[in-house]
Amino acid sequence: MSTMKRYVYSVLIIFCVLFPITIKAQKPDRVILYMIDGLHWQAPQLLKMPVLNSLFKEGTYIEKSCMILPHHPTVGDYSTFNSCSFPNPILHEGTVFLSPENKYIQEVFSPQKPTAFIVNTAAYRSVSRGFTTTIMDPRLSDRQVVEQAIQILRSQNPVFMRIHLQTPGDEGTSVAISTTPEQTYYRNIFGEGSPYVKAIEEADVLLGELISFLKKENKWNNTVLIVTSDHGQSRIGWHPLFDEDSWMTPLVFSGPGIAKGRRLDYFEHTDLAPTIAGIMGTDPPNNNGGSGKFVTEILQNQSAENYHPNRIILQLNQQIKEFNMLRARMLLASQENKYFLNLIAALENQNLTPEPFYHQDRIIDWNKAGDIKHLLDANEVILKQMRQDLETQH
Repeated sequence: MSTMKRYVYSVLIIFCVLFPITIKAQKPDRVILYMIDGLHWQAPQLLKMPVLNSLFKEGTYIEKSCMILPHHPTVGDYSTFNSCSFPNPILHEGTVFLSPENKYIQEVFSPQKPTAFIVNTAAYRSVSRGFTTTIMDPRLSDRQVVEQAIQILRSQNPVFMRIHLQTPGDEGTSVAISTTPEQTYYRNIFGEGSPYVKAIEEADVLLGELISFLKKENKWNNTVLIVTSDHGQSRIGWHPLFDEDSWMTPLVFSGPGIAKGRRLDYFEHTDLAPTIAGIMGTDPPNNNGGSGKFVTEILQNQSAENYHPNRIILQLNQQIKEFNMLRARMLLASQENKYFLNLIAALENQNLTPEPFYHQDRIIDWNKAGDIKHLLDANEVILKQMRQDLETQH
């Protein structure tokens, strides 16, 4: 090697050390959030879902993505501002600290750029604010929802679109409340002849038709497609609050810049909005003590070797479930020991602790904790006292 070549080579090495090249993820033209209502986390393995399973190989797959427990109060402050269960505003706001002043993920892009939400129910009207195009028509079939979405993609080319198929969740509910013991799918969404199975498998067929359209129109290679649900599904049907299957659903990211064939062991739906924003190269809708984060480990230029996420939402769900179970035990124990009646009232009224327990009926007040770690710590103080009192007094 000549002296000049050695000199140039040395300069290049020094330059690379001092000024490392950062490889940015390819920015797509759009993100499509395809949601199959009430998708059980095991459905891809147990049912005929070849399209979704093929995406697991083409993108980054999480078997169990965790969302906040799917409570749906119809009274109180929450219902004043929200028409759907907890996971939906939390998904769109990217935080568990809900507020009417928070931005939604679609408002990061619109009105400067087109966005769209298509669903066959009016239940999500409270999270539709800011979309430039919204179709919420309960008369539509799931097929018609996808057909409408394709028309919008063709005519408006939105940068962010949520497509939501409501039928699977509705059929899961029907299994829970409308079946009789002689039916083969009585209290079993996966039972023979289950309408839930039919609706889920139809949603997979429609997913394939959406992908075919994107490929035919030369949109596939610049689209990030996210497939998931707003909540899980109990095996007995619907999404009861304290059934942990209600908290989990599959999740897959596929498209430009997304790691192929990667599996992550955990994800939280709180991270969806900031991750969508990050993929599109913009700021998340909100940044407060309850916010999620951009999970960069889904990107092909990022290693997932050290991916060890904090299971914040799972811990909070478990705390709320335990609180309700302990409270129920106290009520039963009060038949023999009325002390528990005073204890329950004292806990509710903050007579024994500096803060109340941040349970599902106080979701609008969760932000008073300041940050999610403090919320969890405050909850644990009360749970510890409840456990001890049940052990010593009963």
